[in-house]
Amino acid sequence: MQRLNQRNPWRARLTLLLLLSAVTCLSQFYRVSNSVIGPEIALELGLSSAQLGLAGGAFFFALFLAQIPVGMAFDRWGARLTVSRISVLAVMGGYWIAHAHSAVELIAARFLVGLGCAASFMSAVFLCARWFGTARLTLVISWVFATSNLGTLAAATPLAWAAQQFGWRQTFVVLSAITAVIGVAFWCVVRDDPPGTTHRPRTNESLSSVWSGLLQVWRTPGLGPVFAMHVFAYAAMVTILGVWAGPYLHDVHALNAVDRGQVLLAMGITQIVGLLAFGPLDRILGTRKKIVIASMSASIAVFLCLASIQQPPLALTVVLLCALPLFSSCSILIVAQGRALFPEHLAGRAVTTVNLAQVLGAASLPALTGWVVGCLAGPAVAGASAPEIAYRAVFATLAAASSCGLMIYLRSPDSRPTPSNKTALR
Repeated sequence: MQRLNQRNPWRARLTLLLLLSAVTCLSQFYRVSNSVIGPEIALELGLSSAQLGLAGGAFFFALFLAQIPVGMAFDRWGARLTVSRISVLAVMGGYWIAHAHSAVELIAARFLVGLGCAASFMSAVFLCARWFGTARLTLVISWVFATSNLGTLAAATPLAWAAQQFGWRQTFVVLSAITAVIGVAFWCVVRDDPPGTTHRPRTNESLSSVWSGLLQVWRTPGLGPVFAMHVFAYAAMVTILGVWAGPYLHDVHALNAVDRGQVLLAMGITQIVGLLAFGPLDRILGTRKKIVIASMSASIAVFLCLASIQQPPLALTVVLLCALPLFSSCSILIVAQGRALFPEHLAGRAVTTVNLAQVLGAASLPALTGWVVGCLAGPAVAGASAPEIAYRAVFATLAAASSCGLMIYLRSPDSRPTPSNKTALR
């Protein structure tokens, strides 16, 4: 394989992108799969709204806990070894979801899957920066993240159809097998260093050196505002896409599983469009900060519309829901902005520290909004519908949280990619 890569560097890069897309595609599927079939799972397992929110957030809570260890593993052993080995946990978790019989089991299984997917997206940032350079990082990861949204699409109408035809349990058995195949392929094919470059030797750092490097990351100027925005930019949207869009469409608009899947499919498509659109914008416009401010302001406006309009027509609801993943795609610019703050020897800890913000929001917002729905839905009854006001409160909560992140982010320095493969701050 190494000789083939040396002779065909572009084939090696294409292969890398395909495998990165595959592992991130799986992560996307797992994180949003509860939304479209959430009502059916809640009914069968006897889940309340709060428990459904906890199940949605368990995946991201696992990501949050694993980010720092994953970053250290990247710097010490590389992404190839890290991703392929922890994918075993995702296989086990997917199989456990298929056999869950209580809220506790479902939450624990999704937590295990989250651990297994903890390195997926940051391996894309880590490896793409190394293989393509930081100047083209936003563009390249936009390709990977856009392709990864095939997982979001698969977790929409196809998942709803498969759940109706074969049952959601059997569907997750098959998914765990697919996860195993992709994990083995990642180990066999992916390399940490691009063809024609000297392999970077990795030394076993002492515990003091590990923590010294991590402390250096946290002390980096400009990290705080970027971290604050990253807590909410993606997490607010995925709280809707991954947890509440399906129940909202079921309870407020009375859509069945397949029709809900169609709406989530449309949301996934707009996210792909958004990622591909935002990918080259920083190189075209010479700024990342201004693009993020504009897109997050638009996202907040959409949340406010959904919160303020009582019983909106279905067509308007779909348009507004689809606008959320479109505008939230600016999160790839925040990732690139954060990565540009750090030197190469801290790359693993840097990208996972930046991602820590995203998973912190994605872990806490579903639980918070689940509590909001529970407070407004009255006494917890398994499988019961929530009133419209509860969902409007969810949208208002996410608008307020995103606004807080944006206000802090306004203090961050701008950054722009340069032809010299470095990032200038201004």
